[in-house]
Amino acid sequence: MLIAFRFMSASTSSNASRAATRLAATTRHFSSSSSDRMAIQNITLFGGGLMGAGIVQVAAHNGFKVVLCDVNEKAIENGRNIISKSIARVAKKLHPEDTSAQNALVSSVFENITTTTDPVEAVKDADLVVEAIVENLKIKQDLFGMLDKEAKEDCLFATNTSSLSVREIAETCSDARRKRPQMKLVEVIKAPETSDETIQALLEVCQRMKKTAVNCKDTPGFIVNRLLVPYMHEAIKMLERGDASAEDIDTAMKLGAGYPMGPLELADFVGLDTTNHIVTGWREKIEQGVEKDLSKDLVAESKILTKLVNEGKLGRKAGEGFFKY
Repeated sequence: MLIAFRFMSASTSSNASRAATRLAATTRHFSSSSSDRMAIQNITLFGGGLMGAGIVQVAAHNGFKVVLCDVNEKAIENGRNIISKSIARVAKKLHPEDTSAQNALVSSVFENITTTTDPVEAVKDADLVVEAIVENLKIKQDLFGMLDKEAKEDCLFATNTSSLSVREIAETCSDARRKRPQMKLVEVIKAPETSDETIQALLEVCQRMKKTAVNCKDTPGFIVNRLLVPYMHEAIKMLERGDASAEDIDTAMKLGAGYPMGPLELADFVGLDTTNHIVTGWREKIEQGVEKDLSKDLVAESKILTKLVNEGKLGRKAGEGFFKY
């Protein structure tokens, strides 16, 4: 079975670290004895975007051996660039007057990272596999279905999903793998089948990565996105209705509520395509009668959001969304 394991970085020194890490885990047999339990040392990460690069950086910085896998060399290079810029800022903050120490820290992180475009090669030695690919259920299912045949029997699978059901993502995995204990990130999402041993193993990974864990049921959006996505979406609908300008909405929430960035800037940061994927997925669940705890009005389609996505104005990563960058 799959469980969500989500890391939220405490560092504010880089975009990758701020976006930091959401892991959701599916699998792996751990005995009830901590001393008998296989230690997680080798981690494979699929997807070298902002979130994936953040996970790779945090894991490598804390001593894990990490393989970054993506669809082509250009995507791999993008991930390496994100990590390089981020860890350089971390190094400068930790050692402001010592260039040698800065360089040593950057080198030590990259010594723990290898890259490949071959998914079979990527998982051959993995103890934990984490996906941070596009927020699309079928694509995630197809990836895990393929990896299920290639990874070690005791390898744990994890998903970095923002809102998709952990259980549904795991449906393409074998029964043997799905019924093993599971994992997650700072948000540790526990499905009914998830064992206490798996949760404990997950918490140990969090602790080693110097993260704090919170627990939540396998509910849409878990904790953070269940609260955050409707907040961003309501801001989008305010803009669409003409209630206020994008600048005034964001200024009001930054100065009036003390938020570090406004909801529209945050949506740009997350990616408007990702935001749209989430609300569309929730809306489809409601229409299918699968999800009864969400309000249809909460995730009603936004014409302005759909228009921006169709125009390729996906937010900060594309140079323009609700704002220009």
